[in-house]
Order: sequence, then structure tokens, then C-alpha cells
Amino acid sequence: MTFPFCGSREIHHFFCEVPAVTKLSCSDTWLYETLMYLCCVLMLLIPVTVISSSYSSILLTVNRMNSAEGRKKALATCSAVYTYMLPASFHTPEKDMVVSVFYTILTPMLNPLIYSLRNKNVTEALKKLLGVRTLFQETVK
Repeated sequence: MTFPFCGSREIHHFFCEVPAVTKLSCSDTWLYETLMYLCCVLMLLIPVTVISSSYSSILLTVNRMNSAEGRKKALATCSAVYTYMLPASFHTPEKDMVVSVFYTILTPMLNPLIYSLRNKNVTEALKKLLGVRTLFQETVK
């Protein structure tokens, strides 16, 4: 980007993302923002269509379920999608910063721990280290 920047050059975000940088520009960025918006819409159109049709298929399948309890569990799981589809008025730049910390720092940091706990040897070693005994072990002794 070759926009002139004046005033404060401090970006109110953790990363140097395009929307945060364009807010600092002194010139009119309307055309650039519009083209960027159109590109994003086009790049997201196919995945959103696939995801929406997938959720529709899931909801139709859930609706055909005989078990009320199973239907309730499935709908509770599917309702999580609405947390990601909130309008801009429901989130602030500060909340966006917190969310970006979660998906860029905390989640990757926890992945090795989460995936290593699937290994039985690692789980047993962790239980031994923490002094955790299972009910089965206590009854055998």
C-alpha cells in the first residue's frame, strides 16, 4: 500500500492487518476498501455456500431423528455456528484483539498438549506425575 500516513502511526491491534493500517491513512481509501471487500466476498462465497448447504443437510437429518434427546444434542452442537455470525455491533476492537490472541497464540500452544494426551503412554505418565489413580487401580491393590 502506498497511502500517505499522517498523525499517529500507532496501530490499535496486535497485528499489522490491512483494515487497521487503512484507518491511519490521510487519503481516501474508499476504492481500495471496496475492492478489498469485493475480493473477500468472492473468496468467501464458495465456502459459505458449501458450509450452509452442509448445515442445511445436517438440520434436515436431525429433524428426521426419532430420538428427542439425540435431536436436542445435535441442535445444541449446531447452534455454535451463531457465535461466529454476530453483527459488528456485538464486538469491539478490544474483543477482536482477545479473539486474535486465542486463535494465534493459545490454540496452537495447547495443540501439542491436547494431541499428546491421546497417547496412552503420555496419559499414564501424566497421571503418575500428578499422583492420580484410577478407580480400577485402587480396587486391584
